Amino acid sequence: MRLDPDFMLATFILSLKALPTTFSITIIALLAATPFGFFMAMCEIHRIRGLKQLSALYISFIRGTPIVLQILIVYSLVPSLLNAFIIRMGWKINIFDLNPIVYACLVFALNNAALMAELFRSALLAVDKGQHEAALSAGLSPAQSYIRILIPQALVSALPNLCNLTITLIKNTSLAFLMTVKDVTATAKIAASYGYNYVEAYLDIFVIYLAVCALTQVLFTKLEQHFGRRIQLT
Repeated sequence: MRLDPDFMLATFILSLKALPTTFSITIIALLAATPFGFFMAMCEIHRIRGLKQLSALYISFIRGTPIVLQILIVYSLVPSLLNAFIIRMGWKINIFDLNPIVYACLVFALNNAALMAELFRSALLAVDKGQHEAALSAGLSPAQSYIRILIPQALVSALPNLCNLTITLIKNTSLAFLMTVKDVTATAKIAASYGYNYVEAYLDIFVIYLAVCALTQVLFTKLEQHFGRRIQLT
């Protein structure tokens, strides 16, 4: 088997141009999942009746089903439900013209919210309870105690797991092609389909994801060191 270096180079450059799509899905999904995940973590920690059980059920569902299945359910079910609702309301909107990136962001946000809930819960529980009690005794409100005392310390311990979650999300975005999203993987696969140069295309994808994930790990290591120093100084 002989590789086509010209095709590899051309496809590599073409796939790099699709990186903004991958980054957009990753960042939007993380930003959307963070408040939802934190809310579920607080429901678990404070044992809020009803919400705790719902959070546990949601987390179990997400962790117990393959992400491919979640993608297929959201991409197949959500547009049909929205279309039925729009028709019922009498609106003249074609929901099927919606950019598939929206569905990709939705499904990855829903998936990562459950993972973040467990991440936040374990990180917050790792902080000594006495610090929360001391903050309340000093006159801080519960919200101020979390914002000023608990969350900064929990963030430092959560960063390694958050790094793993982010890297996993970046790799999982390669499944966005199932929703016709032209990310790095889809772009390379489409280019390879014309001449059946799949080996070269897959090698390009391999190098790109390896580099992106390595840079992400370096970034989180720097953040962990930075916040660790700030915590020590305070």
